[in-house]
Amino acid sequence: MTQAQSRWQTEELATAFLQGVRGAIPGADLQLAVLGKVAQLWCESPSAILDLGCGDGILGRYLLDQFPDAKGVFADFSEPMLAAAQAATNHLPQAIVMRADFASPDWPRPLEADGPFDIIVSGFAIHHQPDERKQEIYGEIFQILTPGGLFLNLEHVASLTPAGEELFDEFFIDHLHQFHAHTEPDKSRDDIAETYYRRPDKQENILATVEVQCQW
Repeated sequence: MTQAQSRWQTEELATAFLQGVRGAIPGADLQLAVLGKVAQLWCESPSAILDLGCGDGILGRYLLDQFPDAKGVFADFSEPMLAAAQAATNHLPQAIVMRADFASPDWPRPLEADGPFDIIVSGFAIHHQPDERKQEIYGEIFQILTPGGLFLNLEHVASLTPAGEELFDEFFIDHLHQFHAHTEPDKSRDDIAETYYRRPDKQENILATVEVQCQW
């Protein structure tokens, strides 16, 4: 499935993810803290940061909080996500929001004027691409990094076994249930589980293992 055909371009799915899923991801605060610590240790004073497949820009905004002198570029292919990123970065004069569709190999072209980038971060985005395209994207990212630059990919990956996948699903459903208990107290865990397994974007998840992607 190409990005042009993706359900992620619909406002309904973008809103459902940003409001009903993103905040329920297990360990979300820890994930941000780890990204920030790696950036601090391995790229102490970046001048340009790219949040690729940015959604509402949560990762890029977190890094700009740490590096306020850096320019931040927020790129996505989904107009609803770009609107959310624009709204979330209106107070940041160093933020630039632009459209880029990494399903196409020419996606770096509109970013050239603002690169190369010292840090490129991506969160839960590249796994929507076929494995061959994922590998190509990693190469394209490398080309727009500064020498010694840093690529941080916070990603949904394949489990090595069905038991591991089941454990992940059950843990995630627990967190979704806890997250929604405040706003939808009548919704049972079974209701949450049914929505989780039947979610419209599930067929767009094309997962690869950590080991394989590190080799790429």
